[in-house]
Amino acid sequence: MTETAAKDAPPLHGIRVLDLTTFLSGPFCTQVLADLGAEVVKVEPPAGDSSRHIPPHFVGEDSAYFLANNRTKRSVCVDMRQDEGQALVRRLVGESDVVVENFRPGVPARLGLDIDRLRAAHPGLIWASITGFGLDGPWAKRPAYDMIVQALSGVMSLTGEPGRPSVRLGIPAGDTVAGLYAAVAINAALAERARTGTGRHVDVGMLDCQLAMLSYQSAYALIGGATPGPQGAQHDSIPTYRAFTAGDGRQIAVTANTEKMWAGLASALGRGDLLEDPRFADARLRLANKAALWAELEPAFMARDAADWAERLTEHDVPNALVKTVPEALEDARGSGREMVVSMADEDGQAIEVVGSPIRMGPGVPVPATYPPDLGGDATEVLSDWLGMGAGEVETLQAAGVLK
Repeated sequence: MTETAAKDAPPLHGIRVLDLTTFLSGPFCTQVLADLGAEVVKVEPPAGDSSRHIPPHFVGEDSAYFLANNRTKRSVCVDMRQDEGQALVRRLVGESDVVVENFRPGVPARLGLDIDRLRAAHPGLIWASITGFGLDGPWAKRPAYDMIVQALSGVMSLTGEPGRPSVRLGIPAGDTVAGLYAAVAINAALAERARTGTGRHVDVGMLDCQLAMLSYQSAYALIGGATPGPQGAQHDSIPTYRAFTAGDGRQIAVTANTEKMWAGLASALGRGDLLEDPRFADARLRLANKAALWAELEPAFMARDAADWAERLTEHDVPNALVKTVPEALEDARGSGREMVVSMADEDGQAIEVVGSPIRMGPGVPVPATYPPDLGGDATEVLSDWLGMGAGEVETLQAAGVLK
């Protein structure tokens, strides 16, 4: 590779990732790595990644759920119930820089993948395990899904309206946050391997990740002795950091979190008198008297439509945003110039749009984006590239049912 080509290549160009994951946490992790330029080969069982079959939306045989999390990968379909299938996957492991799996602890060994032996045979290998509760501890072998870890971590207890039952987040943060932490750890392990030549076994637990994401709420509990509760569209510490309903029924999010912004908010609302009210003289007093403050602000917001308030608040340097629907947000993204909605087409010309990568590595560095793979559709190419197999060997494995 020339120096110019190397400079313009994505940062993980040349890194081989074997993706043994299914559903969401693992595929989300490996999609991040693919977006960064890694060559990702997805190994699927004969029925395919279970997320290929999640209703209600499909393109051909594949669900929109699957298509959202598996771009820029290749697929090899292997029956690991057969000894030959297990042996084939072990050979692919030997040609990998990174292996990512999200099996429960103990399952890799039952599939013929002894992690310790494989790492001993390939000292530079980075093996990343994404599990519900980590590789050790009393809950290690319990199954986990997004809502399970949202519930156990306290995240659900913080979500929803005060006085009403808890609700799960509207995004699958239990899965995606674990995928992101795994991608961060893998990149750190790659940097270490560049120095030492030695890989790592990365251990990422979904529950641990949700606990880490509690941020200041965990500090409020550990240091302040509080039991934080659901905040709705409000904030536990800043009463002028919340959503208000405008006269047209639309919500507008306002984040007046400094004294200057508080003054701008009062002025924008035409309520400069609130700046003289001793109950609201500083941040602590506004928090202590938040019910009285909201009783003044909420009817004021009813005087105009949300779009009018957005313009007026912006003129007064108060950060704000209309609360958008998902289609509205995506339409905004199409016109943002950030390429956050990308179009991809398969070999038959079937095109779809998906949300793209949020990471930019500098001008001229491409962000790869190709259509998610057909189940097992890349077997011949991958096995030739990685293992030097000829077409006849691949056909023999297919005839034996080892490969689909």
